[in-house]
Amino acid sequence: MPKISCSVKQCRDLTLLTMPDGSLLVTACDSLGGIGPKAQDQVSTAGYVVGRFASRVPLMEVMAAGAKPQVLINTLCVEMSPTGKEILKGIRDEIRAGELDIPVVTGSTEENVATCQTGVGVTVIGLVTPEGQLRAGSAAQDDLVICIGKPKVGPEVDLADEELADLSTLHHILQLDYVNDILPVGSKGIAYEAKLLANTAGLTLELGTDLSTGLSLDLAKSAGPATCLLCSLPPDSWLDFRQQVHKPLT
Repeated sequence: MPKISCSVKQCRDLTLLTMPDGSLLVTACDSLGGIGPKAQDQVSTAGYVVGRFASRVPLMEVMAAGAKPQVLINTLCVEMSPTGKEILKGIRDEIRAGELDIPVVTGSTEENVATCQTGVGVTVIGLVTPEGQLRAGSAAQDDLVICIGKPKVGPEVDLADEELADLSTLHHILQLDYVNDILPVGSKGIAYEAKLLANTAGLTLELGTDLSTGLSLDLAKSAGPATCLLCSLPPDSWLDFRQQVHKPLT
């Protein structure tokens, strides 16, 4: 059997696998623990909500990089019924909310021992075709860095909260041709991710004037399950961006 030559590298929180035909497999993963409907969970919430947010993070990371999600793998550290079924329902509804066509959702559950605390891992594999382009590192000099949504974590996180970035918002931003790089914010906070966005493009971040209408953000606060997004765009596109995106913008 001939040896297939592939190269693997890390970019931000993504693992990139270059295939022989020039296509790129983009892998992202996220985990969640102590949040759910179990007796010893530190944050009490429905399994359905767990599924929505646990899958949102890696889906956002793959999509923001310019890849099309192909498969989602869930590793549920709970029994299939009833908790696992509720989490899986949330995962599938999150895929639908993002207007995604993922042919395979696969994974496993814990059926050997009883569990008293919720644990979930989700991995998403996306594809950038040879004709496509990876977004990561595409910020340009003098771009504005815009935060969409507000950082929230733990009990602050609510599916109905209009201040949170979501897959529908990301899907819309991906259609705006003047937006360069996009990066979801996680537990390390806005300032960390904004510097990373700049550094990936060989640039430096300069914190300057707040273009929002009085919004104040804690730049060090965890954004939990990607409750906000960063994107870079040319200054002359800011006014159009404000009209296009109906979320808190800073």
